[in-house]
Amino acid sequence: MNQSTTKHSVSLLEAVNLALASEMRRDKDIVLLGEDIGVNGGVFRATDGLRDEFGLKRVMDTPLAETMIAGLTVGMATQGLKPVAEIQFMGFIFPALEQIVCHSARMRNRTRGRLSCPMVVRAPFGGGIHAPEHHSESTETLLAHIPGLKVVIPSSPARAYGLLLAALRDPDPVIFLEPKRIYRSQQQEVEDSGAALPIGKCFTLREGSDITLVSWGAMIQETLEAANTLSQQNIDCEVIDLVSISPLDIETILASVRKTGRLVIIHEAPRNAGMGAEIAATVAEKALLDLQAPITRVTGYDTVMPYFRLEHHYMPNTQDILDAVNQTMEFV
Repeated sequence: MNQSTTKHSVSLLEAVNLALASEMRRDKDIVLLGEDIGVNGGVFRATDGLRDEFGLKRVMDTPLAETMIAGLTVGMATQGLKPVAEIQFMGFIFPALEQIVCHSARMRNRTRGRLSCPMVVRAPFGGGIHAPEHHSESTETLLAHIPGLKVVIPSSPARAYGLLLAALRDPDPVIFLEPKRIYRSQQQEVEDSGAALPIGKCFTLREGSDITLVSWGAMIQETLEAANTLSQQNIDCEVIDLVSISPLDIETILASVRKTGRLVIIHEAPRNAGMGAEIAATVAEKALLDLQAPITRVTGYDTVMPYFRLEHHYMPNTQDILDAVNQTMEFV
C-alpha cells in the first residue's frame, strides 16, 4: 500500500491520531487498548474515529484496570502483536508498573533475545489543565531509570507524529508521554509521509552562542518565549528539545555547552532526582572546564502537584527562566 503524502494542519493531539491511523493501515498487527478509547475516542479524543475504521478487534475498550491493561499488552507483544496501551493519565500508571518494569522491560534480557516486547504505552502527562488529583503528574524520571524502556516526549505536532511512528516500529517497549497542556495549543503542517523521527536524539530548536537552554514537553513553549525575549537583550540562547528522556542524547548537549559555556535546564517535574539533575551531573563530569558559570535548574517543586487554584504557583513560567538565565549570565 502506498503511503499518503497529504499535508495536514494538526494539533499535537491530532498528530497522535494521524500517526496511529497511518501505521495501523500499514501494519495489521497493531492493536489499541485502553479505557474509553474505542466508543468515546479517549478522554482527550486521541483515538477518535479509529474504532470506526479498524473495528472493535483492533481498538478495544477495557475496564478501569491498569494492571490488566499492562499485563494484556505484555502478553500480546510477546506473541506477535504490536499493542498500544493508553494509560488515561500518567498518575494512573502505578498499578501498571509491575508489568512494565518487571516484564516488558526485561523480556529481551530474560529470554536472551528469543522474545522481544514491541509495545507502546501512551499517557497524557503534566499539569496546566486544572485537573483533579492524580491527573497532573510528571514522573518521567521514574520510567527513565528502568533499563530496557525507552521514554520519549514530543513537544510539537510534527515531533509527535514522527516519534510515535518510531515507537510503533520499535522492537522493544516505548513509553510515549504526551504533554496534555499543549495538546491543542498549536497547529502545524504535518506531512503524512510515514517518515519516523529517531528515538534517542535531541532537537536543536534555536541556535545560539551565549547560553544553552535544555527542556522538553510543554515547557519548550516557555523556554522558546524566554529565548526570544532574551534575544532583545542581546543574549543569544541555544534551545535544545531533549525529546528522548531515555536513551539520553548527551552528546548534543555537551557540544552545545562547549560552545556556549553556560547551561540552564528547565522541567516541570519536581527538582529532586529529576532529569535535570542527571543532565547537570553528566555535563559536570564531561565538560566542567568548558563551563563559565554554575549549571542552573528551573523546575517544579518537591511537593504534590496542587489543585488548580495553586497550580500556576507550582508550574515554572517564562519569568522564572528569564531570571535563571540572567543570574547565570551575570556570574563571572
